Amino acid sequence: MELHGYFRSSASYRVRIALNLKGLHYDYHPVNLLKSEQREPAYRSLNPQGLVPAVIEAGHVFTQSLAILEWLEEQHPEPALLPRDPLTRAHVRALSYNIACDIQPLQNLRVLKYLQSELAASEEQKIDWIRHWIDGGFQALEVQLKQGPAPFAGGDTPGMFECCLMPQIYNAERFGMDMERYPHLARIAGNCATLPAFERARPENQPDSTL
Repeated sequence: MELHGYFRSSASYRVRIALNLKGLHYDYHPVNLLKSEQREPAYRSLNPQGLVPAVIEAGHVFTQSLAILEWLEEQHPEPALLPRDPLTRAHVRALSYNIACDIQPLQNLRVLKYLQSELAASEEQKIDWIRHWIDGGFQALEVQLKQGPAPFAGGDTPGMFECCLMPQIYNAERFGMDMERYPHLARIAGNCATLPAFERARPENQPDSTL
């Protein structure tokens, strides 16, 4: 299996966590977003969107991080990323989509570049934009996570939501947000931080973090 990604990409980070949780080996191929390598023909032949990540296995290319997580779940069902119970499974998916569809895309590198290059947003305005959308999403998640004291959103083990949450918290802290304002998210993040699968997936532990 090959993973084409960027060390600080939230979507790539999600997939790294999932692969680690499932104990799957992969070869990592860095795609430098700051150098626009995702737009080069060689990479676009894998992913016409010019986005990361892309996963390749047995000649098949998989894109979109949550679609990749679903595929991993179907191909390698144990350990599970989604709960068995249909209601809890739907709940975990909704929490995950909150981050992957509603929070993170608004702070995507291409969106931030557009804000600054086309709309003349200042650095301060860019950071305010990022914090605004993270805060709104995190506050909603706080309410949704009040349902129980389990260590993770789906129960006793981490899964799809935690794969999405930890990269988003990494971004929140990178832009100076105080996670003490979100105690339920902080509690889950603290539980994740004790697990090697999450530690190995952190951006600073990737080979391209020093390039």
